[in-house]
Amino acid sequence: MTGQGSSSSTTGSTESPGYDLVVVANRLPVDFAVDDQGNLDWKRSPGGLVTALEPVMRENDGAWVGWSGAPDLAHEPFEADGMLLVPVTLSASEINKYYEGFSNDTLWPLYHDVIAPPTYHRQWWDAYRKVNQRFAEAAAAQAARGGVVWVHDYQLQLVPKMLRELRPDLRIGFFDHIPFPAVELFQQLPWRKNIVEGLLGADLIGFQRGGDASNFVRAVRRLTDHPTRGSIISMGSDDATPGRRVRAASFPISIDTQHFDELARKPEIQARAKEIRADLGDPEVVMLGVDRLDYTKGIRHRIKAYGEILQDGRIDAANTTLVQVASPSRENVGAYQELRQHVEILVGRVNGEFGELGHSAIHYLHHSYPPEEMAALYLAADVMLVTSLRDGMNLVAKEYIAARSDLGGVLVLSEFTGAADQLAPGPLLCNPHDIDGMKNIIVAAAEMPAKEKRRRMRNLRRKVMGDDVAKWSKSFLGVLTAVPARDTYV
Repeated sequence: MTGQGSSSSTTGSTESPGYDLVVVANRLPVDFAVDDQGNLDWKRSPGGLVTALEPVMRENDGAWVGWSGAPDLAHEPFEADGMLLVPVTLSASEINKYYEGFSNDTLWPLYHDVIAPPTYHRQWWDAYRKVNQRFAEAAAAQAARGGVVWVHDYQLQLVPKMLRELRPDLRIGFFDHIPFPAVELFQQLPWRKNIVEGLLGADLIGFQRGGDASNFVRAVRRLTDHPTRGSIISMGSDDATPGRRVRAASFPISIDTQHFDELARKPEIQARAKEIRADLGDPEVVMLGVDRLDYTKGIRHRIKAYGEILQDGRIDAANTTLVQVASPSRENVGAYQELRQHVEILVGRVNGEFGELGHSAIHYLHHSYPPEEMAALYLAADVMLVTSLRDGMNLVAKEYIAARSDLGGVLVLSEFTGAADQLAPGPLLCNPHDIDGMKNIIVAAAEMPAKEKRRRMRNLRRKVMGDDVAKWSKSFLGVLTAVPARDTYV
């Protein structure tokens, strides 16, 4: 969806009532550009978060605070899709230090079990703190008295406390979309206590898994003096702020299940799925991997296991194909450039050994695809391989299930995803670090009888179809809005 936006100066000051619901995320839900005459053009960005929050934002007259995605792009708040969008301007230097540096080269690897070594730079931390303050100030300016502010993800972990100091009247929620590490790993971070105290500015802190919430509570116990009881942290009162309680709990995110289900039922999508299989040479077994090209996704482990299966002769190389979609990600970061090179070497090696004229053992696609093409790929695949080394949830697994109303297909799912907690025992669970074990699971999936496939997929669909992203947002906001409003207003 595209459009032209009009500027708005609505704020949460005493002159204006402000917005009852303010979402704060690293990115706005649209990409926008401003021409030489100052005219604004915008296009809606794809993503699960906007799908989840758009209905509730419209119902509650909401505002969304976020970065445009481009350096030095400043603009007044503007209306789009029934929401007020409030751009936060970041310089090229801040993008480099706050986003590519501290967020993605410090926090991301640390929170994903140090699969790659985190980098700690004081300049990055300073930029992270300054940018978080800017987001907090933008949210404070938009929120109505006693309103709800929902902050999202690891890039903005200091915002809850900063916002609490600016606007103690607000009900503040935070949702962490990625894992929260064990305290033994988290303690590596030089600014570990600052992060914990930043998050404790919220009334409700949501995580993908119960284990992530427990990790956070353990970090609170280890690094602060705040008393805890179960999932509740008690924050003492001082001269400026009354005492309150913070809850840390799991709220596993989902997808727009109905949309994917309806998409996969369309005749043109089903025809495209058949066309994909025909283009692949009509192999007996089509395996599929769909990932951002990220070292947490276990793509190298998956390709290694698949290549060894072909080497062992356990699956007929002439009648089996792996389609690996690896969408571009963080291409300016060295670790990601290295990963791409390594994956492409592995793919070339397997294809060189097992490919034939007119047939590739692996079809490697370094692109992003629209939902329609993804639904067709899901329908075409006999086996879906999700082999993440660590993943907050992994929504690809849920998309595959939602697309399979035909009850076909088998899901191979890493134990180290949040989805595994929700979906077991329907998927075939694997440990991607155990290559031999993963090989056995992949072969079992490829050879599974049709009756067993249907039984498992029926159970998986029962879990996924009744637990969509709208239910997730309503569940979180239901708990947050139940927090008593505070009269204090600064």
